[in-house]
Amino acid sequence: MLDKKTLQCDFCVVGGGMAGLCAAISAAREGAKVVLMHERPVLGGNASSEIRMWVCGAKGENNRETGILEEIALENLYRNPTKSFAIWDTVLYDFARREQNLTLLLNCTCMDAKVEEMPLPHQRDRRIKSITGYQMTTQRFYEVESRFYCDASGDSILAPLTGAEFRIGREDGKEFGEDTNTTQADRMTMGMSCLLQGRETANKIDYKAPQFSTKLSDEDVANRRPNLAKDSENFWYLELGGDRDTIGDTEILRDELVPLATGFWDYIKNSGKFDTDNWDLDFLGFLPGKRESRRMCGEYMITQRDISDDVTFDDEIAFGGWPLDDHFPGGFFHKGRPNNNVSTPQNYSIPYRALYSKNVENLFFAGRNISMTHMAMSSIRVMATCALLGEAVGKAAAVGAKRGLTPHGVYLEAIDEVQRLLQNEDCFLPRKPRRVSALCKNAALSGGEEKLRNGEDRGHAIYGTDEQTARFDAPLGKEITYSFDAAKISEVHLVFCSDLNRKTLPGSSIERRLMTRCNQKLTSPQMHMPTTLCRKFTLYGELNGERHTLLSVCDNRQRAHHIEPDMTFDKLILVPEASWGEGDTVPIISFDFA
Repeated sequence: MLDKKTLQCDFCVVGGGMAGLCAAISAAREGAKVVLMHERPVLGGNASSEIRMWVCGAKGENNRETGILEEIALENLYRNPTKSFAIWDTVLYDFARREQNLTLLLNCTCMDAKVEEMPLPHQRDRRIKSITGYQMTTQRFYEVESRFYCDASGDSILAPLTGAEFRIGREDGKEFGEDTNTTQADRMTMGMSCLLQGRETANKIDYKAPQFSTKLSDEDVANRRPNLAKDSENFWYLELGGDRDTIGDTEILRDELVPLATGFWDYIKNSGKFDTDNWDLDFLGFLPGKRESRRMCGEYMITQRDISDDVTFDDEIAFGGWPLDDHFPGGFFHKGRPNNNVSTPQNYSIPYRALYSKNVENLFFAGRNISMTHMAMSSIRVMATCALLGEAVGKAAAVGAKRGLTPHGVYLEAIDEVQRLLQNEDCFLPRKPRRVSALCKNAALSGGEEKLRNGEDRGHAIYGTDEQTARFDAPLGKEITYSFDAAKISEVHLVFCSDLNRKTLPGSSIERRLMTRCNQKLTSPQMHMPTTLCRKFTLYGELNGERHTLLSVCDNRQRAHHIEPDMTFDKLILVPEASWGEGDTVPIISFDFA
């Protein structure tokens, strides 16, 4: 008989990809007791060193996803200037390990669930009592009893285990009035990929393909156009399986994807059509990266029309902006271009109601499996957007645990609180400007400008500003001071300029924008911190001339800081002392309080 341990918590997250990791961290930071169960040895899911998909998100100026994801991105720039995947794994691991309220179960596969079935409020008919995972390294079972659960597994493992309603495949375009060529619903999806990475060397490197490799012809490769000289080349089109079962056939498809990948590298190296003599095969993924499988059914189902028509939701908790990027089910062997790519509004609204189950009372979900149609999923699925969804779910779970509310109850009674907590953590809600207190607005401000207290935490077209006009260039060593009648200060909010468009970093736009790299060239640049970011600062509170240090940071690697001093002051003073660049000023976006 194998050992079994029981854990109890407020919030159990299944799946440690970018969505699940951010969900777990987000809830833990609000005081919830969290268990994160992940079946792999490293975090990050499709972004991890095992798969190596890029963390992509919204297109366009000033649309970078912030919150926890920007914290991770800045820490990665600081610790990982060469974009090493080994170091990237440790960055993600560190973010999980540093949370005292978070218990991390790696190498642990969710395999069972106990469910109570009964009539429940708001048309729910079941509640999860516990889930069970098997940890292969310890040969131990873990049963987790939790108030709330989040399926961030990508494949929605809790759907078949709990009876949660879900969909799979493509909808008939008429069902939701979507712009799609699908005239009859089917179970077709986008496929999966086993990725390649190359490394340029100073010497000629031969490549001898294994016997199992797929032999590719010029016709096979005609519409894929590999180019190792381009920073954008990451071989995403080595894709199969959308016309089969992307869960049940995964092992079979892996045995086709690996030969496809080695055969493709053989074509690049040995066809004589490419200048690749000095390139070596640096990585070949054996774990397929998936784009689509089960999608949960929530209180609301997001459609392509919601995205294309730029519908605004009052319960907005995140935004998207990746194109409607629908891959053909045949994948690599589909004749013609591999995908349809249609632009979207660059910061369309995503509602909270798509993040929890319509029939399981205590089940959230985050990532590419939220409640949306296939067409909507083709945009929302990218990992930067999914990370925002995870952060929102974490906040909602923490609020629900504190206030005794179900996920739907949070929507009915506390969505404003969830939105406020997200904005406190520097999440951008385009249609919900952050509220600034009357105390702050009426205080006397010296050494700064009014833009510091307008509640706009980034320059953006929606505000009629850009990153340059939204910021105040503060002289180093000079005090920015708020003076007011003595009052208890519950919170102070600071946002510095982390160069959201990454214009102060070296290399191409791809190199500057993305956290990891596919092909390593001899000329690939080393990254550094954005030179606009404040490196050292001190925040003081003062009462009757007596000054208290509230926050003092050296080697700052965060765009935003939100503290809750709960102390009485009549002045707040911010002193920026150094930046990561040169010059005698540092840009500040927001400095306000309540």
